Amino acid sequence: MAEHDRDLIVVGAGSAGAVIAVRAAARGRRVLLLEAGPDYRSAQMPEVWRSPNPVVALMDPAASEHLVWTGLNSSRTEKQPQAPYWRGRGVGGSTSVNGQIAIRPPTEDFEEWARLGCTGWAPEDVLPYFAKLEDDDEFGDQPYHGRGGPTPIHRTPKNAWGSIDRALADSALAAGFGWAPDVNAPGATGVSPYPINSRDARRVSVNDAYLEPARELAGLTIRGDALVDTVIFENDRAIGVRVVIDGSVVTEYADEVILSAGVIHSPAILLRSGIGPAGQLRALGIEVRQDLPVGLGMQDHAMTVLSLPLRAEAAITSPHDRHTNVCVRWSSGTGAYSNDLMFVSLNQNVLAMATANTQPHAGAFGVWLNRTHSRGELTLVSTDPSVHPYVAQRMLSDERDLAPMREGVRALIELSGGAETAAVLGGSIEEANRPLFEALANDSDLDDHLLSTVIDAQHGTSTCRMGAPGTAETVVDPACRVQGVQGLRVVDASVFPSVPRANTNLAAIMTGELMAGRLDA
Repeated sequence: MAEHDRDLIVVGAGSAGAVIAVRAAARGRRVLLLEAGPDYRSAQMPEVWRSPNPVVALMDPAASEHLVWTGLNSSRTEKQPQAPYWRGRGVGGSTSVNGQIAIRPPTEDFEEWARLGCTGWAPEDVLPYFAKLEDDDEFGDQPYHGRGGPTPIHRTPKNAWGSIDRALADSALAAGFGWAPDVNAPGATGVSPYPINSRDARRVSVNDAYLEPARELAGLTIRGDALVDTVIFENDRAIGVRVVIDGSVVTEYADEVILSAGVIHSPAILLRSGIGPAGQLRALGIEVRQDLPVGLGMQDHAMTVLSLPLRAEAAITSPHDRHTNVCVRWSSGTGAYSNDLMFVSLNQNVLAMATANTQPHAGAFGVWLNRTHSRGELTLVSTDPSVHPYVAQRMLSDERDLAPMREGVRALIELSGGAETAAVLGGSIEEANRPLFEALANDSDLDDHLLSTVIDAQHGTSTCRMGAPGTAETVVDPACRVQGVQGLRVVDASVFPSVPRANTNLAAIMTGELMAGRLDA
């Protein structure tokens, strides 16, 4: 094998890619970090994206233009049309534009991963890396937490919660749900304050936490506005990438390539490189290098929102008020898994704002399916790297997901009928959610309503699934190595065997930390 100027090329400067690039460079490796979006210093981040409420920036086209992928769409269910699927671009990736939720998956997720053949991903394997990444200002001294790590972990105190935060917490506690002050503690379930990756009420992305302090490392080169087209191979070994920079195609070489471009773009790069379902590749005239289930198995959290018309004094007082501070993790009676549902507070109901001028003061309760069976598909529609793949999430397509989702919706409505929620209401919940209430009479009507209306939580995973080598669903092995080739790994949320029972950001950062310590594996 020819000697290259770089030891490692990392594609994507988001949750996992920024972490693995920095950790590798700190150990003396020569790393080229390529990012499709802009490279900018922390101080240059638009201030609107520091807001505790990301909706402020998402609703501002000028703020979103460079840091959110445009033209990327997905259908949520088979009854819904394509709609925008927000993914971050630029250094920091989606950590620059997401909801700043820093919640860990429960240990049961990693127990399942281990049973699927993901050796080295059991709860005791991942815990040290969750601790390593964090600086938990409240529980950092606990043996299962960390203090002094790159990512600040903060919980908004109760006296600063919004009215919907308090209503959800009080309603759930009155209904018998337990109180769990630290949702990231092993075994935690029930009502919890959301941990968030912020400091002094301002977002801290992986660009801030990892890249900014590491920019003087001699071995780290960061290049923005670099759109990777394909991986380059010599026989069956990856030796570099073909990348579009300023309209010109160049090739960068390294001893190893790591794709950390996320749930949409990591599989797209693999597909363009001839790694994926053979029939799909041949239809596009792509030479098949490895026939693997790339793009299959996508998951996210299907979510239903119950709009709450509020009294004026219960509504947010500023667009920058924190959009959510409370979650309730719980187990349905109809599903097969623990903690398969999640309630969330929404101090501002963006859906109502966008569709109904008659609800100027609107909050919401949300419920999402935390443990899902349904799987979607990502397919390449063009060999042009600037053309996004077609994404069909197919939520609730597996019958096993419908019963717990129905249960969650009905439980949410029951919670909203308590005195704790009534205290903040300025109108009828039934009138504000007429189509949902009309569908409650029977399961069939409710299923139809859910299939027509559920949204996702922007927690996409599993398009390059990790598993035991040689199994039908496996794209990468437990060392994140792409099957059938050498020198190529995928390290991001696309390798998760399933969407975890939590927001995905912290798990993705953990994945970067864990794999940075295993690059020689």
